[in-house]
Amino acid sequence: MTDNPETPGIPEPESIEVPKDSPMIPLRDLVVFPYLVAPISVGRAGSIQALDEAIDGNRKVVLLSQKDSKVEIPTPDDLYRVGTLSIILRMARLENEVRVLAQGLTRVKIVGFIQDEPYYKVELAELPEDKKKGRTVQALMKTVTEQFKRCATMGKNISQEMLMAADGIEEPGMLADMVATNLDLSIDEKQQILETINAEQRLKMVVGFLAKELEVLSISSKIQNQAQVELGKAHREYVLREQLKAIQKELGEGDDKGAEVAEFKEKIDQSSMPDEVRDKAEKELRRLERMHPDSAESSVVRTYLDWLTDLPWELSSEDNLDINHVQKILDEDHYGLDKIKERLLEYLSVKKVKPDMKGPILCFVGPPGTGKTSLGRSIARALGRGFVRSSLGGIRDEAEIRGHRRTYVGALPGRIIQGIRDAGSNNPVFMLDEIDKLGSDFRGDPSSAMLEVLDPEQNFTFSDHYLEVPFNLSKVLFIATANLPDTIPPPLMDRMEVINLSSYTEREKVEIARRHLYPKQLENHGLAARTLKITKSGYQAIVRGYTREAGVRNLERTIATLCRKVAKRIATGKRGPFTITEKNIQEFIGHPTFTGKESYRYDRPGVATGLAWTSVGGEVLFVEARQMMGKNPLTVTGHVGKVMQESAMAALTFIRSNSDELGLAPDFIQDKEVHVHVPAGAIPKDGPSAGITIATALLSLFTGKRVKRSIAMTGEITLSGMVLPIGGLKEKVLAAYRHGIKEVIMPSANESHLEDVPAEVASKMKFYFADDLWDVLAVALEKPIIKASAKAAASRAKTKKKKTTKKKAVKKAKTSAKRTNGDTRKQTRTKTTRKTSRRQPSAPR
Repeated sequence: MTDNPETPGIPEPESIEVPKDSPMIPLRDLVVFPYLVAPISVGRAGSIQALDEAIDGNRKVVLLSQKDSKVEIPTPDDLYRVGTLSIILRMARLENEVRVLAQGLTRVKIVGFIQDEPYYKVELAELPEDKKKGRTVQALMKTVTEQFKRCATMGKNISQEMLMAADGIEEPGMLADMVATNLDLSIDEKQQILETINAEQRLKMVVGFLAKELEVLSISSKIQNQAQVELGKAHREYVLREQLKAIQKELGEGDDKGAEVAEFKEKIDQSSMPDEVRDKAEKELRRLERMHPDSAESSVVRTYLDWLTDLPWELSSEDNLDINHVQKILDEDHYGLDKIKERLLEYLSVKKVKPDMKGPILCFVGPPGTGKTSLGRSIARALGRGFVRSSLGGIRDEAEIRGHRRTYVGALPGRIIQGIRDAGSNNPVFMLDEIDKLGSDFRGDPSSAMLEVLDPEQNFTFSDHYLEVPFNLSKVLFIATANLPDTIPPPLMDRMEVINLSSYTEREKVEIARRHLYPKQLENHGLAARTLKITKSGYQAIVRGYTREAGVRNLERTIATLCRKVAKRIATGKRGPFTITEKNIQEFIGHPTFTGKESYRYDRPGVATGLAWTSVGGEVLFVEARQMMGKNPLTVTGHVGKVMQESAMAALTFIRSNSDELGLAPDFIQDKEVHVHVPAGAIPKDGPSAGITIATALLSLFTGKRVKRSIAMTGEITLSGMVLPIGGLKEKVLAAYRHGIKEVIMPSANESHLEDVPAEVASKMKFYFADDLWDVLAVALEKPIIKASAKAAASRAKTKKKKTTKKKAVKKAKTSAKRTNGDTRKQTRTKTTRKTSRRQPSAPR
C-alpha cells in the first residue's frame, strides 16, 4: 500500500517555516543532510506512528541519528542533539516496515523532548546557516569539486548525475553536504559535518576527508595493479599445471595425487606453524610429489603431514580471568578442597598481571574417590580451556610418552602430542592420571620421559620422536594425580607442586551427597526430586553404616542402590513420595555394613590398635601378639613388608634390653618364641609407623596388662625407645574418628600437624604426645608401666622423706625440751633476782 497524497512543492531555503515542535524519528547508521533526498526504512512501531502523525499534519518530521546503532529502543541520551527537519515525499507500507523517501529542509537543534511514548515528539529551534561567500570559500568550493571528480576517476562509485550536480551548486554549504553524503564516512564524522554551521569550516572538513579518500583510492589502485601482475603469474602456473596433469594422465597416474598435494599445500599455508616446522613440512611435501601414490613410503609421509598440519601450533584458547566466575564454577562442582581452589585463583591472579607466564605443574595427591580427576575437568571449565585426560597407570613403554620413530610400521606420536591435537589448542588443561603407577621395563622408563614434559625450563621445546620438530608445551596447564607420592621418582616429584587432598569428614560427605551425588543419581535413574527425598539423618546413616572410605565412591554407589530400590517400588505400582530417614533406611538397602562398634577388639593382653596410611586413605589396623614354647624368638606375619618387620625387631630388642626397667624377668623369653600378626593377612602392609603399636602389644603380652580399647597409636620406634615423627597424620586421625576411636597417641614432633585436622573432628578427640616409649606405656595400658628405676627412686625418696621427718620430730622434741628447761631456769633466776632486789639496790645495766 502506498500513501502518496499530493506532494507540496519543496520550499526554498528562505521560505522554510520551522515549527516549534515536531514528531521525531531516530535513525540508525544514517545522517540526513538538508536539501538532499534520502530513502529510509522504518520498522519501529513508535517511528511508524510518528510518520502517520506527520502525514496527517504538515508532512514534516525531524530525523535524528543514534549514537550507537545497536541500541534497539533509544533513550534521549542515546541521540545526538542536532538533526535535520525533513519533509516526507513518498511513503510505502510493506509487510514488516514502511519505506519513506524524505528530503532534508534545514538543520535544527533539539531544545527538549516533549514526549517519548508512543513516539518521540521534540521541541526544536532552527540553526541558521552562515552563507558568506568570500574568495577563501570560492577556492575551497573549487578544490572540493576537483577532488570529488578525481575520486570518481580513480574508481569511486559516484554517478554522473552527482558530478554534474556538484558543478552546478553555487551554495558552499549545500556543496559540502552533498559531497559528504557520497563519501565513506562514519556516522560520527557525518554528524560532525552536520553540526558545523559555518560553511567555510564545513568545506575545510570535507577537503580533509576527500584527501583521505584519495589516499585510500591510490593505495587500492596500487594493490589492484600488483594483483594483476600476480594474476598473470598465477595464470602461467595454471597453464603449466594443466599441461602437467595431461602428462600424468597419459602416464596413468591420474589426478588424485595432484589434488592431494594441493590440499596439503593449502593446509601448510593456512597453518600457523613455526618456520622450522614449515620448512620440514614443505620438504616432506616435495618428497610426496616425487613418490608414486601406491608406494608404502607415500602413506607414511601422508600420515606425517596430516599430523603436522592438524596440530595447534599457535592456536590458544582465551582464558577466563574473572576470579569471581572461576570461584563460582569451582564451588558449584566441588564442595571443600579450599587449598586447591586457592592455588588456582592465585595462578589466575598472577596471569592477569603477567599474561605470558608459564603454566604451573600441579600434582594432586590423595585417596581414591576424593575428586582429583573431576576437579581437573572443573578447572578446565572455569578457565574456558579444553580438557585432556591421559591415564598413565601401567604404562611401561617410553614411546607411549615420546612416540615412535617413523621407521617403525604403524608409528604414531606419543600421548602428549595426541592429547594436544585432540584438545585443538596449545594451552589445554592436561590431566596426567595415576602418575604414581608408571612402570618401567626393557622398553624404557616412561617416568624419565616425563621429566622433559613436566619441566617448565625444557618443555617449551618438547621433542616427540615421531614429529622430530619441537613443540611448545609451556602454555599447557599440567595436572598430575596420584594416590601415594612414595612411588613417584624423586626427580619427577621435584618438578611438580604437590597439593594433598585428604579424606572427607562425615559432614563433608553429607554435603557432597546432598549437593552432587543425590541430584546426579536421580537424573541417572529417571526419578524426580519429589519422588525420593533423603533427610539429613538419612544421609548420616548412609555415611556411618554403609560406607567407610576416604572418598565418596561407595557413598555414590549406595545412593544409586537406594534409587534402584525406589524405582522398583514405583514400577510395581507403589506410590511415592518416598522419604529416607535413619529409621526406615534398612527397609530399602538392608542392614548396615558397619555397626559403629568394631567387633575385632579383644579383651585380652597382647592386642593393640594402630593407625596406617594407605593409598586409599587412613586405616585402622590391629596388632596381635602371642607367646609359646619354641626356638625362633620372633615371627611376623600378615603380609607385612621388610620395614615393618624391622620395626617389630626393634621393638623386641628395646624390651629385652630394658627388661629390668620394665619389671620383667631376665629370662622372660628364654626357650620361647613370639608370634606377631597384623590382620587382614591378604592386604600388604609396610612402613615404620606401627613401631609403637607393636611394642605396646608385646609389652601387653609380657606383662599381662591389657591395652585400652578406646585408644589407637602411631609412631616409629628406635632401639633406644625414642618415638619418631610419621606421615599422613590427618588421614590416620580421620580413620580413627570413622571407627569411633576418640583417643590417639602420636609423636610429639607431629603436634603441629594437627592444624590440618578439621576442627569438627579435633574437638571430639583427645590426643597424647609421646617423646619415647615410656610416655606411650603411661597412657596406653589399663595399668600403666613405670620404669623400675623410677619406682626405686620414688621409693627411696619416700623412705628418705620418712626418715627425715622422724629425725626432724626427734630434734624438734629435744629442742622443745631444752626450751622448757631453759625457761624453768630462767624463771628460777628471775624469782631469785626479784628476791635479791628486795634486799639491795639493783646493779646498773
